[in-house]
Amino acid sequence: MNCTEAYKEHIEYTFNAFCRVVIHYAAINAWRDRDKRRQREISFEYLTEEKFYPFSTSDKYFTDPYKQYPVMICGQRVIFTNGELAEALSALPEKKREIIYLYFFGRYTQQEIGELYGRCRSTAWHHIHSALQMLHKEMEVLFREES
Repeated sequence: MNCTEAYKEHIEYTFNAFCRVVIHYAAINAWRDRDKRRQREISFEYLTEEKFYPFSTSDKYFTDPYKQYPVMICGQRVIFTNGELAEALSALPEKKREIIYLYFFGRYTQQEIGELYGRCRSTAWHHIHSALQMLHKEMEVLFREES
């Protein structure tokens, strides 16, 4: 089976074109993977400056794991095992504590919370969201004071 010189040249050009296409799409996939990784990565500088995350932790082997922190919410005594969370919840205004209690502990829906306060569902969601933001800020303050 003799191949002509033109046929061999055609095969070589076809193979080269195929390799270029494969390399081109491999490069595109590599760029996409790198961009996806960049979107998920966070620099250490951001973590230390903005969020104040410590690079080390301290062991708490000898603390009482069953210590209880009671907080009164909606006339109910809620017991927490996390002292910082109990303290942050106690620092919130009464209405914000009630909303967090109803939504997370009472398993009320946004619609039901809105009806309790004479508001619509979206307003109830706004109050839940703002209560969580206030709780988050209180927790950050407590962690900064602890450090």
